[in-house]
Amino acid sequence: MRFTKVHGLGNDFVLVNADEERDLPGNLAGLAVKVCDRHFGVGADGLVLIKSSNKADIAMQIFNSDGSEAEMCGNAIRCVAKYAYERGLVKKTVLEVETGAGIMVPELVLESGVVRAVRVDMGAPRLEREQIPMHGPAGRVINEPLLVGDDVFYVTAVSMGNPHCVVFVPGVAEIPLDVLGPRIETHPAFPRKTNVEFVQVLSKDEVRMRVWERGAGPTMACGTGACATAVAAALNGHTGRKVRVHLYAGALDIEWAGNGHVYMTGPAEEVFTGDYVIKD
Repeated sequence: MRFTKVHGLGNDFVLVNADEERDLPGNLAGLAVKVCDRHFGVGADGLVLIKSSNKADIAMQIFNSDGSEAEMCGNAIRCVAKYAYERGLVKKTVLEVETGAGIMVPELVLESGVVRAVRVDMGAPRLEREQIPMHGPAGRVINEPLLVGDDVFYVTAVSMGNPHCVVFVPGVAEIPLDVLGPRIETHPAFPRKTNVEFVQVLSKDEVRMRVWERGAGPTMACGTGACATAVAAALNGHTGRKVRVHLYAGALDIEWAGNGHVYMTGPAEEVFTGDYVIKD
């Protein structure tokens, strides 16, 4: 299987052109687990397949490192857009990508013909409880107490096509992510589990975020999580609607625009290409 290793601020993926690799196994979830293993595979947070689409320019299918399928990934879609443009799969700088969360629209930011960044129209956030989804009474979940074991966290829930639970804390460095992340991810309040973001407000236009991704665990960055964080920060009055979200290896610029859509701008990098031997 020919693959390309890519990352968005350290959130890394094994990217495969599924239209060219026609002998992929039927069990893609099992393939994702094997190829994403950092000791016995290529190593990645997820396996991303690029496919043809009858609804958009291309389609993107994402499997987390545990084999579960994700509806959407903000870092992955930037990498997909850059790959598709540079490989000639699309010839325009604004393209439509079919995802499990609907059609997303990345725009390539070029300098001297080179892709320097990708700006993605991530669509409108979904804020009603049943849209997250999250159990409980109808309405939005903004700074709502959530009992997790013996601890109470005040959470804001946002869906960017996938569920996010945002928790504002005084300092993200002190958060035991490996302990609290899985406890909130699998909390009974979230029937489809949830991504978890711990967020420290730095100013009216900057925050710092650490993330526990549903199906992948701790990752260096999460694009949809940064979008959900910016929306949650605005809803709680911590920031305005333009926010720089600082992550481990850099920052994403997020704007919750007047048209209700969220726009994410950030880098996408290709690391290497190779051949992965598929074994039964």
